Amino acid sequence: MIFVNYKTYESGTGEKALSMSKMIEEVSQTSGVKIIPVVQALDIKEITSNVSIEVWSQKIDPVTPESVLEDGAIGTFLNHSENRFIDFETLSTAHDRTKEIGLKTLIFAKDIEELEKISSLRPDFISYEPLELIGSKDVSVATAKPEVISYAATISKNAGIPLIVGAGIHSSQDVKKCLELGAIGVAVASDIMNAVDPKKELLDLVEGFQ
Repeated sequence: MIFVNYKTYESGTGEKALSMSKMIEEVSQTSGVKIIPVVQALDIKEITSNVSIEVWSQKIDPVTPESVLEDGAIGTFLNHSENRFIDFETLSTAHDRTKEIGLKTLIFAKDIEELEKISSLRPDFISYEPLELIGSKDVSVATAKPEVISYAATISKNAGIPLIVGAGIHSSQDVKKCLELGAIGVAVASDIMNAVDPKKELLDLVEGFQ
């Protein structure tokens, strides 16, 4: 499983977001690897109307999360590095509201301590993503902190919640290492969104699942 976060990259906005999503759909269907575009709120409706794969939102408004669901999103990120909640109580409230309306959830943690706390909320997925490696072009979490991924995988297994790993993932070797250490998938952004050839880059990541 690969989550591709479009963030606010130009390559993931408007018509380019739709083109990117169609490419992701093609690669997902031909490879058999589940790949989920995680898109800007304004693009959800257009994209979900034109692709058959799951589409997720980058975040939700805790007051009116229904709008994301109505536009066709299946799930949402919570507590991502660009949209971190001010405290655990606020995150918990937002998560409860999100689950009430039927959206899937992936909650991000910056470290092991936070990962243990968010696992108690019982989201559909939990993600370990150290802040200092996000966006790195040279060093991935798979090479820099393999022992922490293993620890995160133990927490994930004990909680019965699938683990997604992110931060600096940029090769099939990174993906393969994360899977070997106990993750079921990865979250990427800049590696795809800034690529000269996004399809080629995504196909490389997919190789990690072979």
